[in-house]
Amino acid sequence: MSAFEFFFSFYGLLLGLSVAELVGGFARVLHERERIRFGWLTPALALFVAIDIATFWNQAWVIFRGAPFNTFLLVVSLAIAATFYVAASVTFPRVSAEGAHDRIDMDAHFWAHRKLVFGCILAANLIVAVMVVILAQADAGFAKIASSVTLWTGVAIFVVGTATAAFAPSRRVAVGALAVVLIYSLWQMARSATALAASGGWSLVTGAG
Repeated sequence: MSAFEFFFSFYGLLLGLSVAELVGGFARVLHERERIRFGWLTPALALFVAIDIATFWNQAWVIFRGAPFNTFLLVVSLAIAATFYVAASVTFPRVSAEGAHDRIDMDAHFWAHRKLVFGCILAANLIVAVMVVILAQADAGFAKIASSVTLWTGVAIFVVGTATAAFAPSRRVAVGALAVVLIYSLWQMARSATALAASGGWSLVTGAG
């Protein structure tokens, strides 16, 4: 087992728990759909969180695959993944099938918890941004990445948009910021899909030979 494989067995598990919490929250909400007013804000937030978790899974390959095994890296990965877990666990409201008859407004849940969810997402991304800057001082490959104007433009859009969605006193401004960061995330996914199509996709491996 390589150092990266050992590291990712820990980091991937923790990120996987965040995905499970997010999907589980959505499933519980669907189970109680008769007493829930859905709206669109919480589903949009959940989609944004899900895309960001997937992005971090990809970033683990880019950033950590060449790293040596080190306990400090495990602690950093724990901080990142734990922050995501908190965000994922709060994204959807807690519901119960027993003894609970009050109606749940998911838009109201969004406004009650947006600071925590967006704040956690922002914190996790800032940890990785700081790591890239530090690694750029010691590695030419990371220095090239860190010198990319496109990268830091994207980081600026993400950080400003996420912070605005979290802390803007105006609800209209916060909703606009959520729309911006979600559209930006979806655009990044569209770019990845385009790159995949341009590469010719992949071949089916049957094992016959």
